[in-house]
Amino acid sequence: MDNTQKMCNFAEDMKIREIIGALEQFAPLSLQDSYDNAGLQIGLTVDAESSGVLLCLDVTEEVLTEAKEKGCDLVVSHHPLLFRPPRRIAGDDIVQRCIIQAITNGINIYSSHTNLDNAKDGVSWRIAEKIGLSNVVPLSPNPAVEGAGSGVIGMLDAPMDREDFIYLIKERFDAGSVRFNSWTGEQVSSVAVCGGAGAFLIETAIARQADVFITGEIGYHRFFGFDDTIQLMEIGHYESEQYTIGLLEDIIRRQCPEMRILRTEIETNPINYL
Repeated sequence: MDNTQKMCNFAEDMKIREIIGALEQFAPLSLQDSYDNAGLQIGLTVDAESSGVLLCLDVTEEVLTEAKEKGCDLVVSHHPLLFRPPRRIAGDDIVQRCIIQAITNGINIYSSHTNLDNAKDGVSWRIAEKIGLSNVVPLSPNPAVEGAGSGVIGMLDAPMDREDFIYLIKERFDAGSVRFNSWTGEQVSSVAVCGGAGAFLIETAIARQADVFITGEIGYHRFFGFDDTIQLMEIGHYESEQYTIGLLEDIIRRQCPEMRILRTEIETNPINYL
């Protein structure tokens, strides 16, 4: 048993700093992409014992209100609240209002973003698990960290008809819509995935001979030119990462089994479908 596990045995002994330590042991900040701002966003009382953790994909005013009402002094999100530096704190936009609300109510905020995407058994691994892929390995491996990398690629247990596979993904991820190109192939066996905005991995998926590449966002122009090489599927950013909340809970519970951990009941997906 390591030091983190020893410190996490009892909820009454759990400090916010120790919860953060458990998260960073799984997904070190060194794994985050250069443009990112993962890590501690607002740290008012990190050396204090935590009253509870609220997990979410996105930090919103409603989520912070929920944290206060449920007695949670730590919010752990996937997407950073402070992705770009605010020019001032005056309540002009949602980020500024969340900063004010968090500080006023003594709520700490921590985000595990691209470091969690790139960690072994991270976000894309969880997506692969939900699809039912086997023999999963990183799509674009990190040469410095074994098992880490961007996206993953794996195999279906048996080939599937292209159309049946699209319906499976729509149902499995409760996607309001699935956008896909006019791939000329018929059977799906090898599947590459990346949570969030993963269009940068399309060519890598082709080089790894994937039949399908699934991600949250691709963009109109990126759909051109791949009909003869790969099935592209865009299922929505939120939809592709919704299971990250469960991943975050698993990480904390493994090392801090007695910790009070709640999942947000707030729907933070800003996109609606008709």
